[in-house]
Amino acid sequence: MPPPQKKHWESMAKGLVLGALFTSFLLLLYSYVVPPLHAGLASTTPEAAASCSPPLVEPEAVTRANSSAGECQPRRNIVFLKTHKTASSTLLNILFRFGQKHRLKFAFPNGRNDFDYPTFFARSLVQDYRPGACFNIICNHMRFHYDEVRGLVPPNATFITVLRDPARLFESSFHYFGPVVPLTWKLSGTDKLAEFLQDPDRYYDPNGFNAHYLRNLLFFDLGYDSGLDPGSPQVQEHILEVERRFHLVLLQEYFDESLVLLKDLLCWELEDVLYFKLNARRDSPVPRLSGELYGRATAWNMLDAHLYRHFNASFWRKVEAFGRERMAREVAALRHANELMRTICIDGGHAVDAAAIQDDAMQPWQPLGTKSILGYNLKKRIGQRHAELCRRMLTPEIQYLMDLGVNLWVTKLWKFIRDFLRW
Repeated sequence: MPPPQKKHWESMAKGLVLGALFTSFLLLLYSYVVPPLHAGLASTTPEAAASCSPPLVEPEAVTRANSSAGECQPRRNIVFLKTHKTASSTLLNILFRFGQKHRLKFAFPNGRNDFDYPTFFARSLVQDYRPGACFNIICNHMRFHYDEVRGLVPPNATFITVLRDPARLFESSFHYFGPVVPLTWKLSGTDKLAEFLQDPDRYYDPNGFNAHYLRNLLFFDLGYDSGLDPGSPQVQEHILEVERRFHLVLLQEYFDESLVLLKDLLCWELEDVLYFKLNARRDSPVPRLSGELYGRATAWNMLDAHLYRHFNASFWRKVEAFGRERMAREVAALRHANELMRTICIDGGHAVDAAAIQDDAMQPWQPLGTKSILGYNLKKRIGQRHAELCRRMLTPEIQYLMDLGVNLWVTKLWKFIRDFLRW
């Protein structure tokens, strides 16, 4: 008789296959019988109606929102490449709130919460897309395709993304996505991550299902070949291309400093960049990577390591240009405001396990097979001044997308299948 662990994985594998086949069938059926749905938040603004004709050249780097007299106007046309496991869900919430507050037009996915990831982004994947359509904000997960994205936003759009230390990102991605990456199923030890890093070539197949989650995920999300030889001149060419195309690259490890730079670049108010940490994982019983394993994880993700080192250096040059003392003051102001909102909004003042979340509207999406993502309970009594802001700041991605009128029928179907199979 096979051991219980093997039976568990066999059952999960069969369920995954059946779920994928069933979802594919319904997608096909849907495409034939259901007319296109229109976005719930598609109000036209002067910027939304602006021309989306792409510029003849890639945008020049900008330092601050348009101004020649020292004053600036808030930027409302934004492309955010939402990378995986980089605190990007927290930044997404900031963009959702800003767009909702100013009634901006989002380019949303149709049917699910990403743009058919991991395939490359295409304009046809946008809900309510018509040739010539123009949008203010694009911010959901995608595999980046610059030309396709560029044609959907005005020429003055600001491009941003966020990076994370590649070893830490790999660790987080391995634990979060491991159950849906079949090549990890053959790992039998209690510390599967350490086992994998001892001999990654033994387990890794670049053509394996969902294998992109386990090597150079940042390079992959940016639309590049994550299997390039780290010594190839293409690696540096791609990094410099990212630098030309993106006006600001944030760093997860210095999130508050990143938001201060973003606020300055976009000419936003402090309230616009307030946040609570969303989609955070519960501390793992397995120790974090350190020493030799950290080095192995970095070497395994060397393309991402080159990328991160380049933008870590450029980030601190931006901080120096901004002013160290000024940065310290603004980070302190941001943290003070966040702490104030925490006392106003969050019951108990901290994140809790999924089982302790009382309102289903506050339940975050969980990885397959475990409920390791923390969430919050909203206080029952909040003053009228802060009630709406508190709820928006605490609302998880899926629920916020539905609040904004996004058609998420595929995501809902997948949740139904998972709940039915108790995954």
